[in-house]
Amino acid sequence: MMNELTGSPEQNLIVKKKISLRIRQLNLAERDLWDSLVKALPAGCFMQSWAWADFKELEGYKTFRYGLFLDKSLVGGCIFYYYPHSSQANLLIAAGGPILPPAYADEGIQLLKETAANLAKEVGAIALRIEPIWTEKPACFEGFVRAPADLLPSETLLIDLRPNEAEILAAMKPKGRYNLRLSNRHGVATEFTTNSQAIPLFYDIFWETVQRQQFFGEPYGFFINLCQSLFAANMAEIGLATWRGKVLAAILVVYWGNRATYLYGGRSFEHRQMMATYALHWAAMQQAKARGCTVYDFYGFSREPNHAYANFSKFKSQFGGVPVTTIGAHDYFFYERLADTLISLLRNLEGDSK
Repeated sequence: MMNELTGSPEQNLIVKKKISLRIRQLNLAERDLWDSLVKALPAGCFMQSWAWADFKELEGYKTFRYGLFLDKSLVGGCIFYYYPHSSQANLLIAAGGPILPPAYADEGIQLLKETAANLAKEVGAIALRIEPIWTEKPACFEGFVRAPADLLPSETLLIDLRPNEAEILAAMKPKGRYNLRLSNRHGVATEFTTNSQAIPLFYDIFWETVQRQQFFGEPYGFFINLCQSLFAANMAEIGLATWRGKVLAAILVVYWGNRATYLYGGRSFEHRQMMATYALHWAAMQQAKARGCTVYDFYGFSREPNHAYANFSKFKSQFGGVPVTTIGAHDYFFYERLADTLISLLRNLEGDSK
């Protein structure tokens, strides 16, 4: 197989012998370099961005940012996250990671596993949980097993933003187009902003939705930290849909590379006939397109009628799009740490029984 380094199989062998992959911790001066690398990848996830790691630190996580270097060039790496629980069965996680150079995937994952093993010993984790947004499990993931829980929704719905507005509209379902036009006739207005004064407006709608639909909702402080981190990096906006001055729907959209991701949102129970959510997501797609994105990610979708996402998915499917399933989270256990943890737990059980 030819390698992009040389274009020649013979030269390729020589180059691979002379240049080896190295791993080291990234420093702040390399922030833009790292972000550019992750953004350029079709499956580069915003949860591997520098700003997202800064946000997670505000949320109490420890972060470890490592780059893979070929000679002096940054070609891959991973941001590892660790939350210090009192439980002994702690995990080192890499949501949206790792980033592997295709020609050096085996060497890259081996270096990252060795680094993760050292970190696990340092912080007390029993396993590394990764979740790249890939649709096929690569051969280099040998030793990783499917995790019991995902870090990200493993199924999502993607809208292709490359066609023109009329073509995207034509790809929607008839009911979706009808509801969108209805919201336009009612005069629903939309706006996108990074003004911090929009955070409580967003949160009021979000929390109303949480209480009405009975799902887990993050506290207000979470969104203060999230917006503080991502707004400063020009990575996110709050979208609001209003009718006669009243906010009827709100969303938080993250922009990363070619993808705009609808991360959080909600709608008011009042004036549902205004179809404000249709106007808001349509406007979000136009906003994403104007920012250069080619994909609108509805982030969380299911084709199963009894799934917890079924109601959300029915709404999202009105915009057309293609469902995509990724490989989900995978665990790599550090068996020495796991054995120590099990022995400690058994000793505690023995102590409790006396």
